[in-house]
Amino acid sequence: MDRHDIALIGFGGVNRALAQIILDRGDELADDLGFSLRVVAITDLRLGSLMQAEGIDLADVFAMSAGETFAGKPGGTAAPQNDYVIRNSTADIVVEATFTNPIDGEPGISHVRAALESGKSVTTTNKGPVALGGLELNRLAAANGVTFQYEGSVVSGTPILRFASETLKGLRINAVEGILNGTSNYVLGQMESGMTLDAAVAEAQALGYAEADPTADIEGSDVQLKVVILANELLGADITTADVTRRGISEVSAADIIDAAAQGKRYKLIGSAFRNAAGTVTAKVEPVALPLTHPLASVSGPTNAVSFDTDLLGTVTVSGPGAGRIETAYALLSDIIAIDAHQRARVEAVR
Repeated sequence: MDRHDIALIGFGGVNRALAQIILDRGDELADDLGFSLRVVAITDLRLGSLMQAEGIDLADVFAMSAGETFAGKPGGTAAPQNDYVIRNSTADIVVEATFTNPIDGEPGISHVRAALESGKSVTTTNKGPVALGGLELNRLAAANGVTFQYEGSVVSGTPILRFASETLKGLRINAVEGILNGTSNYVLGQMESGMTLDAAVAEAQALGYAEADPTADIEGSDVQLKVVILANELLGADITTADVTRRGISEVSAADIIDAAAQGKRYKLIGSAFRNAAGTVTAKVEPVALPLTHPLASVSGPTNAVSFDTDLLGTVTVSGPGAGRIETAYALLSDIIAIDAHQRARVEAVR
């Protein structure tokens, strides 16, 4: 049976969840998918770096005590040597799940670039590298005969990009709009029920929906990155965040929400991109009072949804979880499956 060796760059919640899936369901997945998965490298800001070409004992990693680092293990160091591990590990797939920097995409862009230059395929949940360097990184992947996948960068485990590229193949997508941030959607829903913005944000933080600093969610910069990805991937645009106008939900008052409700409308933070008659693409992020008949108006809580405007089917809407460690880990797994399929196709093509 074929096997993929994996390097996990960043060992926070998402990559830990992927490692747990491999540990718990490895044999079952191998039977289902036709290939096995083996983790041969891990890096983490707290734990350091670990490389073991024969495969890492994941149960042993999960059993590590607080304060322990990889330094005490064969092939381990206390320092997170990301670039060294990416370039020198025996992995054929690098799973990049570090934090997102919305300004320059670092360190994710450098991580992805190093992997592709080293002849390794990459899957990432990191929005920064895709939104800010996607064109360059896809070209680099093609030049090195490897694959760059990033399904989880937009709507976590809900396969928006793959749905559009595979299930909607043959259709012309003219526009895309969606609720792309579960935190802001939850907050707006709570405000509709009478809470203030600050109280709703605090509740979202207590429930784990919002970060300690919720600015990226509330002011729309998280959605802005996702709109760039959707516009470039699905509409053939070549835009950056500077091309996406942005307004967050901090501009929406309780009075606005009450007034919208009186008109049979509901506020949602909408990220959208549409192709103009001239062929250019306009993209924006803004709170919109949607009529209750709109397919996105009924999407509640920390849920995400995307509507595709197509030439033959009209509007097609997909909804699903927009956050969660297990859900996002599934996106990584789906990317690994896609990478395997691409590799098999390349082998068949040269036979």
